[in-house]
Amino acid sequence: MVWRWLRAVLLLPGVVLVGVPAALLFGLGAGWPVEPPSWTGPLPWLGLAAGLPGALFAVWSALLFGRHGEGTAAPWDPPTRLVVRGPYRHVRNPMISGVCALLLAEALLLGSGLLAGWFAVFTLGNASYLPLVEEPGLLRRFGEDYAAYRRAVPRWIPRLRPWTVPQA
Repeated sequence: MVWRWLRAVLLLPGVVLVGVPAALLFGLGAGWPVEPPSWTGPLPWLGLAAGLPGALFAVWSALLFGRHGEGTAAPWDPPTRLVVRGPYRHVRNPMISGVCALLLAEALLLGSGLLAGWFAVFTLGNASYLPLVEEPGLLRRFGEDYAAYRRAVPRWIPRLRPWTVPQA
């Protein structure tokens, strides 16, 4: 299970958070070395404020998929059980939200317009993909359990009180 999880993390978030930004920075402009952030302005601090919770949500969510969903976030190895624990009790997409926050943090910390553009493309792409492709697939796989979850838990903006799975 550990290898399955590591492979999914290295291939998906690894490409999104490291591979594409490196290609953008080094292939299209900034080159090496990337300037470290100047902590005198607000942007790096905003980046840090976005990145820390983003990392927590992304890692926690991925761990829950492996531990309780018996799968990964990878399309080739999806969870076989619906995960409604931890951050998933507050928001339906904590992993993508976490990755988006990390992309925003990278753009702010490095002061990079290229990375800000990648953050926008990734975020808008997921805002389209999730309701059009992923959610219908989850509804087919998990049926009424997912339908009830989708009705109660928001896609992006977390609910303050955690949702509790209704008892059968």
